[in-house]
Amino acid sequence: MNPLRLAARNGPYVLVAGLAAGLLLPALAEPMRAVLPPLVALLLFLTVLRIEPSLLLGSLVELRQVGNTVISFQLILPLVVVTIGLIGGWTGTPVFLSLLIMMAAPSISGSANMCLMMGHPPEYALRLMVIGTAVLPLTVFPIFALVPELGDFQSVLIAVLRLFLTIAGATVAGVLLRRFFLRNPSETALKNLEGLATITLAVFVIGLMPSVTAAALTDPGLAAFWIGFACLINFGAQLVMFFLARNHSAADKTTALSIVAGNRNVAIFLIALPSEVTASLLVFIGAYQIPMYLTPIVMRRFYQETATAE
Repeated sequence: MNPLRLAARNGPYVLVAGLAAGLLLPALAEPMRAVLPPLVALLLFLTVLRIEPSLLLGSLVELRQVGNTVISFQLILPLVVVTIGLIGGWTGTPVFLSLLIMMAAPSISGSANMCLMMGHPPEYALRLMVIGTAVLPLTVFPIFALVPELGDFQSVLIAVLRLFLTIAGATVAGVLLRRFFLRNPSETALKNLEGLATITLAVFVIGLMPSVTAAALTDPGLAAFWIGFACLINFGAQLVMFFLARNHSAADKTTALSIVAGNRNVAIFLIALPSEVTASLLVFIGAYQIPMYLTPIVMRRFYQETATAE
C-alpha cells in the first residue's frame, strides 16, 4: 500500500507514533533541531497546496470574523490573564508565564491539518493561523509592556516577522503551484499530500520532546505536573470553545475555533525569553506538544458530533 495514503488514513496514530519516538528516543532530537524551521514551511506549503486558491481567504465578512476572533484569542484573553496575575502577584511564576504565552500565541501551523484529520475543511483554521501570526507583533506589545518578565519585545518582534515571512513565502508558493500546475488534483493526489503533511508533523515533534524526557528522568513529579497542566489548558480551552461555538457556527468553523483555541504556537516566544525564564518553560513547551498531538484522537468525538448535528 502507498505509505502516504496509509499515513493519511491513520493520521492520528502517526502523530502519536511521532510523539512516542520523541519521548523515548531523545537522541534523535539533536539532528532534528536544524530542520525544524524548514519542516514548518513544508507543512504549511502542503496544507495550502490542498486548498482551492479561491477558498483561501474567503469573503470580506468572514475575514472580519477571523480578525475579531484573533483579537479575542491573542489580545483580550491574555490581557485578562495579565490583570489576574498582576492582582495576585503571580507574574513571575512559571505557571503564570506558561499560561500567558499559550494565550498570547497564534495558532500552530498544523491546525489546518488537524481539521483535515477530523473530516472538516482546513480553510478557516488556515485563515486563523495566517492572520493571527500577521498581527502578533501588535497583539503582544501591550502584554510585553505589562509583564517585563517575558523579555525583550524587539527580539520577539524580529522572531515574529521572520515567522510571518516564512508563512507568507510558503503560502504564496503553494497558491502559485496549485493555480498553475495542480488545478484539478485527483483524490489520490490530495490524499498523498495529506499523508506527507501528517508524516511531516510526526517528524517535527521529535525535536521538541527532549526537555520532557530529561525532566521525567530527573524529577518524575515535575514532569507529571507540567504534562497535566498542559493537557488541562489545551483540552480545557478546546472544550470551552466547542460548547460556546457549536450552536452559533457551522461545523467546520466550530472545529477550527476549538482546535485553535487550545493549540497555540508557544515555541514562537522561546528565543525572546530571558535564560532564567526559558529554563523553567522548556519543560512546559515540550509537555504542551503532548495534548496537541493527542488532539486528533481525544477530541475527535466532539467534532464529529458537531458535524452530525449540522
